[in-house]
Amino acid sequence: MMGTVINVVAIITGSVIGLLIKGKLPDKIQKTVMDGLGLAVILIGLQMALETKNILIVIFSLVIGGVTGGVINLEEGLNKLAVSLEKKYAKSGDGLFVQGFIQASLVFCVGPIAIMGAIQDGINGDPTILINKAILDGISSIAFSATFGLGVIFSAVAVLIYQGGITLLATWAQGFLVSTIITEMTATGGLIILAIGLNILKITDIKVGNLLPSILVAILLARIFLV
Repeated sequence: MMGTVINVVAIITGSVIGLLIKGKLPDKIQKTVMDGLGLAVILIGLQMALETKNILIVIFSLVIGGVTGGVINLEEGLNKLAVSLEKKYAKSGDGLFVQGFIQASLVFCVGPIAIMGAIQDGINGDPTILINKAILDGISSIAFSATFGLGVIFSAVAVLIYQGGITLLATWAQGFLVSTIITEMTATGGLIILAIGLNILKITDIKVGNLLPSILVAILLARIFLV
């Protein structure tokens, strides 16, 4: 769990720095920074997605997972959680809190570094990958919080629950998460990350939260058909 704790501290620290400089940077510079971050997120998503060895697994995972997320309306649930946090902790209701919480949480949680780092921390007790991720997330959280505000800092809670949960599960299910499963899970998560990048650039308005079950579906399909 040490790697996740370090990651959480880095996000909180970066978010605080971002809040301190929020409003002090010209809008043009803030937009340029977010555009650059959006492009970087798209690149990361593409790299992840191209790792797939069986594109049908990814396609069916997104379809089945998207339908599941749509039926249970997961995106709306995430929005309600963010809104409740906004009402309790934020002064304004301009929606930036919600955007910051959701987008930062997804970017920090959905990715191979988060998954592999948490697994390695759980199986081998080695936090090296998550320490490297903490540096990247700390820098990204500065840009996010400078634009979206206080909501970004609460993404640290999502990271703690998500990565910490994976670390605990990894110690229990070491033989289940073989490399083939991780590859397809990573590729599916990559397309979700790509969608986040497109949303950051305001090219699309994809309900990314509804696609999150796709990652679990990818694990099951890869386990059934590829292992």
